[in-house]
Amino acid sequence: MNAAAVTAFALALCLPMAAWPAPPESGGVREEIRRDLEDARRDIRTDLARARAELETDNLDVTHSLQANGDARRDRKAKTAPALPKAEITPRGDFLIDGEAVAIDSAQRRQLLAYRGMVIEVAKAGIDIGEVSALAAVDSVDRGVFSLMVGAMTGSLERRIERTVRDTVGPGVMLICDRMPALREAQQQLASDLPAFRPYARLEAQDADSCRNEVRREFAGR
Repeated sequence: MNAAAVTAFALALCLPMAAWPAPPESGGVREEIRRDLEDARRDIRTDLARARAELETDNLDVTHSLQANGDARRDRKAKTAPALPKAEITPRGDFLIDGEAVAIDSAQRRQLLAYRGMVIEVAKAGIDIGEVSALAAVDSVDRGVFSLMVGAMTGSLERRIERTVRDTVGPGVMLICDRMPALREAQQQLASDLPAFRPYARLEAQDADSCRNEVRREFAGR
């Protein structure tokens, strides 16, 4: 979940509120807003808990690497390269290409499981960031509930949410970028030991820096 998505989500919570005719000092309206925000918090936690559980139980799609965007050279190369068949690592450590299991030995299975675990940890870190930032955005709305009408009309509420998202998301995403060198190393080793995996090992040495630069650009001026 990126900053724009979280901001849009939080602002969407405000849309029906801005249309309410009751003044913000009305106790009934304030209570209803708070109930809606609490429902939003519960939905966020429930949906993201389900996403975490599915990471553990579902096949892990490794068709596309965890590559940062913005590399023009690789973008041009990707456009001309043939599409790869879907590749997955199952919870048991099987490696599937287009749904068919590739023959592997016990050592390769351990490597696949270790790599799957590393990718899942990165994915969970991303989910954690999404949860923290979404809840922080909801809390930002909640704290401003008494001036919600004015804030929504002047844009101050949106700016406050963007600051909240920036402060909570930025550092966490940077930590994910820091994990990319270890992921690349595991990818390269797996590609060396399991030739069928080689086309899917596409992380490059500069991807960690590309990731960091993308995060800086995303939050520049926010």
